[in-house]
Amino acid sequence: MTARVLFLGSDGDLSRIVYNRLAQRFPGMPAVIEEPPSRWTILRYRMRKLGIPAVVSQIAFLTLLRPILRVTTKRRIAQICDELTLNRTAIPQQSISRVASVNAAETIDIINRLDPKVIVVKGTRIISRKVLAAGQRVFINTHTGITPAYRGSHGGYWALYNGDPDRCGVTVHVVDAGIDTGEVIAQSPIETTAEDNFVTYPYLQTAAALPALAEAVALALDGRLATRPAAGPSAVWYHPGFFQYLAGWMRGIK
Repeated sequence: MTARVLFLGSDGDLSRIVYNRLAQRFPGMPAVIEEPPSRWTILRYRMRKLGIPAVVSQIAFLTLLRPILRVTTKRRIAQICDELTLNRTAIPQQSISRVASVNAAETIDIINRLDPKVIVVKGTRIISRKVLAAGQRVFINTHTGITPAYRGSHGGYWALYNGDPDRCGVTVHVVDAGIDTGEVIAQSPIETTAEDNFVTYPYLQTAAALPALAEAVALALDGRLATRPAAGPSAVWYHPGFFQYLAGWMRGIK
């Protein structure tokens, strides 16, 4: 069996939204879903990058503040999904191949067997050079930030935090071996409301990316995809720390 388009993602709301929208245009699209990396793996990586105090503060935010945000924004998320027609239904089981990691040998085996021309990425860990080199494929990702200024995690939030609302948006880009450093296909800002916060921004960003993403896949299949380098100041961002988030909240950045 072959497939022109393959979805490579994690199992969460945003991945499901992207898959379900693309499946309308590219029916029968198979999906490779990776298991999430262990928390310890993530912590070790971030401690090497950021240091122990910063990571401890991030853990405090993730364990104490983010759960509250998730509970209090359920209604707003449902509203966004309803108004913007975002389908969070689970990906059909018959379409899924599950792997331990996007970088596992079994992932490369599946790619080689299905022989897709385009691979759409959403919510995975950083993809290795070995996977990216598996045949002549175009890997396309939707990133919740305007690159290269807001690479890494939660770019929309950090743009607002930094008083840079014009770059609170989303990027559709070609995947390379860096962290959101691939050539840009399209970028779009988002508009937020007083009801939105750290948890709801990614839903707005994903919705904004969907039309450009679907068109990019179609163009890539026809060999007509146009890209441009990601130019300008560049930085990688992570989760906010506990007191960092509270400081932003006091300024109205939720």
